[in-house]
Amino acid sequence: MIQKPRGTRDFLPDEMEARRSTEAKMREAVRRWGYREVCTPEFEDLELFTLRSGEGIMQEMYVFEDKGGRNLALRPEITASVIRMYINEAKVAPKPLRWCYFADCFRYERPQKGRYRQFWQFGAELIGADTAIADAEVIMLAADTLNATGVTWDLKVGHLAFMKNLLKDLDMVTQRHVMAHLDKKDFEGLKATLADRGKVDLGESLTALVECRTLPEAFEISGTIPEKERVEQMTGILDTAGVTYSLNFGIARGLDYYTGMVFEGFAHNLGAENQIVGGGTYRLAHLFGGDDVASSGFAIGFDRVMVSLGDVQPKKDTIVGIVCTNEGRSFALSVAREFRADGIRAEMELMDRGLGAQMAHASKSADFAVVIGKREADAGEVTLKNLHSGEQKTLAPAAAIAEVKAHGAR
Repeated sequence: MIQKPRGTRDFLPDEMEARRSTEAKMREAVRRWGYREVCTPEFEDLELFTLRSGEGIMQEMYVFEDKGGRNLALRPEITASVIRMYINEAKVAPKPLRWCYFADCFRYERPQKGRYRQFWQFGAELIGADTAIADAEVIMLAADTLNATGVTWDLKVGHLAFMKNLLKDLDMVTQRHVMAHLDKKDFEGLKATLADRGKVDLGESLTALVECRTLPEAFEISGTIPEKERVEQMTGILDTAGVTYSLNFGIARGLDYYTGMVFEGFAHNLGAENQIVGGGTYRLAHLFGGDDVASSGFAIGFDRVMVSLGDVQPKKDTIVGIVCTNEGRSFALSVAREFRADGIRAEMELMDRGLGAQMAHASKSADFAVVIGKREADAGEVTLKNLHSGEQKTLAPAAAIAEVKAHGAR
């Protein structure tokens, strides 16, 4: 028996309904902020990703050569593809651009709970705005989007200017080592790396910066930074808007392209793999041959959102099973069309079973049975049976539809 590839999943109808319901809430949240959906190819030129993240990322990707000898890769994330699309298709479009996406990505890594080889991201990119309020909007948008799903989570906001000011005298290779230690919360390794380079005091300063939770403390540790006013404006906007967050100046995202504001979100109930959103301000377009446009964005790990939600189920559609005799089938087809036209799921009998078998099947899968025999067909009526309460009534089709819709609204 052929099995699905490792790190992938099959989704049965109940799972898909839950996923689509959550996805719809997220789409509605970003729509209210004016963000419009875009879509990019599932595979891209390999260089699009190695330019951003280096050749090392190839070990984590699905890379292949097509029949024309082109080196391609299944996308491991969406941001690079969106910026490539901006350069190709929308460089002269009025700014700022508010774009969102929902798409699957692929990474070749060891599968575990909440981490798969095929996974889905929901995200947004704000292209062409370079202000404190733009930084704040992206954070507020991410918060609104996640809050709409019902997950419980914590938001941590930082700014790379503090860390960059402390690291400015280090070469880029050492900076990357430092950031890797910070990302893993490996403070002993951080101090050892800097001690080897005669920077013991810098190790202490970075550790203190990671631990501080107020702007005055951060300014005292890092010294004066050119972005001081912008950082203060951004946090002031978040406070005025009532966003619940904590400051964290140890958020370590790629210094090569992230330029300022950064943030991360962590679900309360996911254990070690609990990060469900990450984002910040960045500059990528110039790497791909475009203008040096300021951008901000975030990506939400949709699969982790669903794991965090657990047994929370969306409200399911009311289902009507159409039960009929041969004499009532023509009228039953007409009645089924009326129910569907009013937005109600109506399932017809397809197996040529008797009335008893049809009712038994309907009781397992439907909320109501609409019974139509010769008597009902001749009278232009239906017998509507509530399969939960057992109550039944003989009604005109329009009245039966109203009854079912009233039940669904409760």
